[in-house]
Amino acid sequence: MNITFVGIGHMGAPMVERLLASGFPVTVHNRTKERALPLLEKGALWAETPAQGASRCEILATMVADDKALETLLVPGGILDAMPEGAIHLSFSTISVDYARSLAKRHGDHGQGFVSAPVFGRPEAVREGRLRLLCAGKEDSVRKVLPLLSALGPRIFPLGENPETANLVKLSGNFMIASVLEALGETFALTRKAGVDPSLFLEIVNDSLFRSPLYENYGRIMAEKRYGTPGFTMDLGLKDVNLVLDAAESLRVPLPLGGILRDSFLSGLSRGRQSLDWSAVVLSHYERAGIPEGS
Repeated sequence: MNITFVGIGHMGAPMVERLLASGFPVTVHNRTKERALPLLEKGALWAETPAQGASRCEILATMVADDKALETLLVPGGILDAMPEGAIHLSFSTISVDYARSLAKRHGDHGQGFVSAPVFGRPEAVREGRLRLLCAGKEDSVRKVLPLLSALGPRIFPLGENPETANLVKLSGNFMIASVLEALGETFALTRKAGVDPSLFLEIVNDSLFRSPLYENYGRIMAEKRYGTPGFTMDLGLKDVNLVLDAAESLRVPLPLGGILRDSFLSGLSRGRQSLDWSAVVLSHYERAGIPEGS
């Protein structure tokens, strides 16, 4: 099974590492080759362009930031034209519902398969083998990519033959994570201004109310002020909130929290925090509460 993987970022790099460790031959491409050098040392091959990598693979995996970044790969002469008939585009990216639907049609018109497999988990979850994967696409295409998905995580959730369904579920999950960040941010600001240490408050919540990896992991990042090593950035958080609002509007589903979440991320981005971990949304709540950022 020849695999080409395009997009060696915070998530893409550890995903390729796991594929290599599982014995898959992987060719990689990234806009900046420097990011791929550690993978080349571990046995990955290098493609000078996405199209070059796409032309010699059975599965083309992509993990890029958004619709626009993915579309740059599909321009005339890009991966869509280069992929052989019968090859499968496996998209791990969190993209819009409409764009996923469009990609499925375009690949189908070229005799290619398309599977959406967005993931839940931060980079450390990939390294530790704890990634959760959604999966939607035509049955024969899904069957062919299952060995690859199984190497990345212990749970794969099948969501039918329409790839866009996986993206809707992923966006809905990210909307819930953003809601958790908002709740943590507001309550951290309230209790911290009253003199309660954020770590103690988090311990009380996890021990007395409900224990969740989201509250534990993101709460710890907030309490320890570790925003500078992002697993998912503020600008991507805003992107996903906007995408889920677009999906909700098309389905005529009100999401009252959506506007609040969007404004919280916008507040952070207006202060230049777009590259921080999206848990840095707490800083805007500290500022509104009159708590000095460095305190």
